[in-house]
Amino acid sequence: MEPRLNAADLDVRRFSNKDLAQIRQALIDVHADAYADAMNDEFNQRFPWFVDHWGGNPDFDCVVAFDGEEAVAFAYGAPSTAYREWWREHVKPAPEKSRTFSFSELAVRTKWRKSGTAELVSRALLDARDEDLVVLLVDTEHPKVQAMYESWGFRKVGQRQPFPDSPVYAVMLAELPLG
Repeated sequence: MEPRLNAADLDVRRFSNKDLAQIRQALIDVHADAYADAMNDEFNQRFPWFVDHWGGNPDFDCVVAFDGEEAVAFAYGAPSTAYREWWREHVKPAPEKSRTFSFSELAVRTKWRKSGTAELVSRALLDARDEDLVVLLVDTEHPKVQAMYESWGFRKVGQRQPFPDSPVYAVMLAELPLG
């Protein structure tokens, strides 16, 4: 029996868009492991495009958890464009404090699941943010993932399908800092 993995043993490092070339392949590799069962669909196969799109944002913020030199998880995003936030069509009236961080992606290698790693990298990313709110999308076919985010203080405010071939997502919103 393998010893239980513990997120507290990981080294979490922060990266910006200037570091994208250095971390790009690690992000792709972690995502391929985390979503191995879905990599045959075209939407998930486009993940490298999403890495380049988000990583090209000058305010891209990313944390990667390492076990030694192996990347085992990451979380990334960037500040939302004012008045174009994913939540805005679902929340009326908009909160007075509405500067928003778009939490775009979270992936954890399968062997590191249920070890606290998802929360570790998510909080490492979000605890450093100074926006008022954080928004993310969760595939509606994954209620356990939605429940995980709800346990961290997110609430579902609506649904959207951002691309014709993407899943339908729950739009989830939380105040920063997370509770």
